[in-house]
Amino acid sequence: MMFVSPSPINEEFLLAALDSPAMFIPTGPTPVSAGFPSPAKDYAQKRLDIKEYLVRNPISTFFFTVKGDSMQEADTFEGDVLVVDRSIKPVHGHLVVAFVNGERLVKRLSIRVGSVMLLAGHPKYPPLTLKERNDLEVWVVVIGKFKRIPA
Repeated sequence: MMFVSPSPINEEFLLAALDSPAMFIPTGPTPVSAGFPSPAKDYAQKRLDIKEYLVRNPISTFFFTVKGDSMQEADTFEGDVLVVDRSIKPVHGHLVVAFVNGERLVKRLSIRVGSVMLLAGHPKYPPLTLKERNDLEVWVVVIGKFKRIPA
């Protein structure tokens, strides 16, 4: 298995985070409880810069839009926008964007003694066991995502 950089990608599929402007979004004064509801007393004017929150290494960070349903058990659905970082070394368990025989995939990386697999997050997709004849390029590690929730 090789972890190498692929040839350049068509720019319509990714956007560099380096040139994106800061976007400050107002936040509440306290975290939101996922348990028993607690009414908020004050609404401070604290602000969140999404770029600062998600982008660790701007020069190596990109965004990919998800297509397909193979990662639903990883809470990753069609239309989600993945935040990926090329500066992170992929290890067992990481969600990665990889190229297998020229096809771009988002999968969970599984590295075991004598075996490298890309695991889907949906029962209808079997694990992809990578053999020497496969052309594998693990390109980036997923570090975050944007998701729209129907309202």
